[in-house]
Amino acid sequence: MSLRFSLGHGVLSRIVASSEKAFLRDSMRLEEVQRHKLSNLLHKVASTPLAQRRGMDAAASWEKFASSMPVTGYEDWRERIDAQRQGGASLIASPLVRHQPTSGSTSAIKWLPYTATFLSELDQAICPWLSDIYQRYPDIRSGSHYWSLSWVPTELRKELKGQINDDMQLLSFGKRALASMTQAVPESVATAASSDDSRFATLAWLAADGDLSVLSVWSPTFALVMFDHLALWREELAQCLQKGHWGDRAAAMPSVACPKAPLRAAMLKSWDGRINVAFLHAFWPRLALVSAWDTAAAAPWARKLRELLPSVAFQGKGLWATEGVVTFPWRESYPLAFRSHVYEFLDAATGKVLAPWQLEQDQEVTPLLSTGSGLLRYRMTDRIRVNGFVNQVPSFTFLGRDDGVDLVGEKLSAVMVQQIMDGLELDRDARPVTLLALDGSDGQSSPGYVLLVEASGFMTEEQSERIADRLEGALMALFHYRLARDLGQLAAVRVVSRPDMQRCYLGYCRDRGMIDGNVKIEPLRYWPGMRLDEMLPEVAFEGVA
Repeated sequence: MSLRFSLGHGVLSRIVASSEKAFLRDSMRLEEVQRHKLSNLLHKVASTPLAQRRGMDAAASWEKFASSMPVTGYEDWRERIDAQRQGGASLIASPLVRHQPTSGSTSAIKWLPYTATFLSELDQAICPWLSDIYQRYPDIRSGSHYWSLSWVPTELRKELKGQINDDMQLLSFGKRALASMTQAVPESVATAASSDDSRFATLAWLAADGDLSVLSVWSPTFALVMFDHLALWREELAQCLQKGHWGDRAAAMPSVACPKAPLRAAMLKSWDGRINVAFLHAFWPRLALVSAWDTAAAAPWARKLRELLPSVAFQGKGLWATEGVVTFPWRESYPLAFRSHVYEFLDAATGKVLAPWQLEQDQEVTPLLSTGSGLLRYRMTDRIRVNGFVNQVPSFTFLGRDDGVDLVGEKLSAVMVQQIMDGLELDRDARPVTLLALDGSDGQSSPGYVLLVEASGFMTEEQSERIADRLEGALMALFHYRLARDLGQLAAVRVVSRPDMQRCYLGYCRDRGMIDGNVKIEPLRYWPGMRLDEMLPEVAFEGVA
């Protein structure tokens, strides 16, 4: 083990261990901790102009806060956040670090304020998580780590210059400095001119590193697409690693150093491009842990990733969102990050809002977050189920998004899709039935979306392509959809028409076990395990026999 790895992992693991001890200690006093966090949060919020206009009481009890403050969504905060971005008043008495973009449920982009207080709250979740993986997977100390960057689409890069959302930036400055000693990929790769260039630079650094021991991504499809591009670009990557120069890509990456690794270049040159267990094991022999989403829509892709890396430990992610953290992985469970934010939960069965200490086994709930960003009682769009407890702290199973589809992180909602459908120009006799999310939408295995259309006759290829282009253009206005397309995680949208598409669609629903009379046409559906070529064998796929 190199001195760099020994020092970086050794010191960082000892520091984060104290956070895990605090997590365990405080897990015996959940209600006390949460009430204390609310009190601190209200004191920071109460001094803002908005709170003063509302007459918010800094000394309000949990019960008074819950009864007087309404449940909110992004639209309730949009105007104030937009004003803040233009230099207006803050939502909370805490220094603003940046505004982070993400998708909204009814709009293309929403911006979340990241304050010093909010980042400190995230640190309270990531530290016990790191401590746990250092203990459970000791082999990760022997090599470098890749913790993925939260990239932004190409066209937003100039606007966000200097505001890289590196996942390691969730840590405090000192911990981040230690973690940087062990990182396989420099954060500067996110400054490349495009998502394509960032992906190439990331692959170059990963390909140059035979000591990689942790691969942490959010969606498993991100890793699978990276492997595909490793094969596709293997000759160009080999040239860069041989010379230590970006070649034709140099102009797109003026701030990104190019690694030089002649021996690794030789491995790429001799590789036949087949992505299989043997090659990946030989290429990254020290890889000890992969971390990625593995529940709901991500499950089949996580299984595929595991199959390619059978000797590598796999850990699922907790429930993290741009708005805040709800759960994190810890000892085979996903406990509430109760030391981070203030949490309430909307019971799916009763509609009642519950405090975290009121939750019971097997309840299905939607989280409400009040955080150091200044957002209060902010409703998430995720459904989770209580599956156990760590002392007093509930742990959860993630069931999926409550308002839409999220195959690879694109976060489409039914409301969003309906608005797009309403504005989609179709021929007079054509009607959209549903936008169907499929695990295989392109005749092979790429996830993507297919618009089912009912028309008086089968559309020509030209007509279908024209509608697909319009739909793709509208979807590309959505932040996370564009990002997923930029990263190659989704196939381009397709359009399929039949004269009896509505009847066929309802038949498909019945075939999947839905009850006649209860089936209704929705603007957006996800059918796990379904491929378009299996569903509609008559559909032609270019290049597919």
